[in-house]
Amino acid sequence: MSNHDVALVAAGQSKFGKRTEAGLRNLVFEATKELFLKAENISKDDIDATVIGVAGDEFNGQGAPAAVSIDEIGLVGKPTIRVESACATGTAAIKTAYGLVKSGLHDTVLVIGVEKMTAVTTGKATELMARAGDIRWEYPFGCTFPGFYALLATAHMEKYGTTREMLSSVAVKNHYYGARNPKAHLQKEVTLEQAMNSHPIAHPLNLYDCSLISDGAAAVVVTRADLAKKYTDTPVYIKGIGSGSDTMQIAQRETLTSLKGAKTAAQTAYKMAGIGPNAVDLAEVHDCFTIAEIIAYEDLGFAEPGQGGQLALDKQTYIGGKVAVNVDGGLKSKGHPLGATGVSQGAEIFRQLRGEVEKERQVPGAEIGLSHNVGQSGQFVNVIIYGR
Repeated sequence: MSNHDVALVAAGQSKFGKRTEAGLRNLVFEATKELFLKAENISKDDIDATVIGVAGDEFNGQGAPAAVSIDEIGLVGKPTIRVESACATGTAAIKTAYGLVKSGLHDTVLVIGVEKMTAVTTGKATELMARAGDIRWEYPFGCTFPGFYALLATAHMEKYGTTREMLSSVAVKNHYYGARNPKAHLQKEVTLEQAMNSHPIAHPLNLYDCSLISDGAAAVVVTRADLAKKYTDTPVYIKGIGSGSDTMQIAQRETLTSLKGAKTAAQTAYKMAGIGPNAVDLAEVHDCFTIAEIIAYEDLGFAEPGQGGQLALDKQTYIGGKVAVNVDGGLKSKGHPLGATGVSQGAEIFRQLRGEVEKERQVPGAEIGLSHNVGQSGQFVNVIIYGR
């Protein structure tokens, strides 16, 4: 079968941030309202089914968030599925929709990713996320995700000589572009000095090495390629999808300087799309921490093992460099509402490949985009390749 059988034809996103005025329902409504307003040829009647990605119920206390979501946007009566893959929930939702369309079970599927995280304290949110570590041998001993990624950073520094300046250069880039993204949580540039000298969180990670606890939602419409031109003149096709996983316990990993699941996912996606890393014009990678972006460069083949930090330091992941990475601000500046992140990545690539983003962060002539979405510390990984 062709790798061009499934296409994205519409996208929308809420503002990411600490949305004290908005609950989960409001965020879903905001993202889907933008989608339908921008996609004049798509109505709710065209939607056959929905896939809703929500990582956790305890952040906002609402059980059955998928039911609440379709109720809020007037799609009651249509089939709906809720998916969860920790921080990779959004791309898991897109992959599920892809499968539903590819199999012929449904023609046109609305995908929504959403998370309302700031209704609880930062401490409580950190605790809830820490439970995604092993509750026998990790969580009870105080392991949190800043701690897990601090282990990866320390290992990478020890093995390859990665420096504090390299980590901070990732933060500087992502805040530079996030400051130019009106949907970003923290629209603020930071200097290298500020990033390097910010408050320590989990050595060697500082405040500006860590992504944000955010509220937000994003939505895309996935449909059969032969129906795509009914909805838009410029569809974006899903050319490749790959997934991978790794051991639950960090202590059982073969290495702490790479994510095994990410490499597997990338290789699968590249093979399906019939391309290599050099064909990618822009990438949305899972920079939950700055070290995660550096490791992603290497796992995705943008840099050799150990050279990801230098790629960042040389500004080769800015627009005009080797490959433009996270020019929406990434998780670091745009924000990281868990279930929404992977869908937001897809929505950003959709707009980039159609030339619709803000001029200062538009990648000129972009034809191929890649989304890299990691759940936990690599236990779930999805890589999706999109093309015009």
